[in-house]
Amino acid sequence: MVLYTCGQKTHGPAFAHPCAKAGKALDAAGYEYELKTVEGYRLMLWTWGTREKDRAEVKQLSGTNEVPILLLDGGEVISGSGTIASWAREHPAAKGTS
Repeated sequence: MVLYTCGQKTHGPAFAHPCAKAGKALDAAGYEYELKTVEGYRLMLWTWGTREKDRAEVKQLSGTNEVPILLLDGGEVISGSGTIASWAREHPAAKGTS
């Protein structure tokens, strides 16, 4: 599975940062995952010129260029920190599996 995040990755408090919320929920549920960061943060005006290109893969997968998104091994895509956190709580990793 792959978790796509902004450059902040999963750092910071989960209540304040969506990518951290998603990563911490996956960690708590016992998952190992690949972390893939994308550029083009919407609040950094200097990244707006390349945002479309930087987040093309995310948009192709999810229909939006917003992160976080989670790409499951079977190809299913889960978008948004709250949805990812809910999924992780409802589907904890089996011991010895990720």
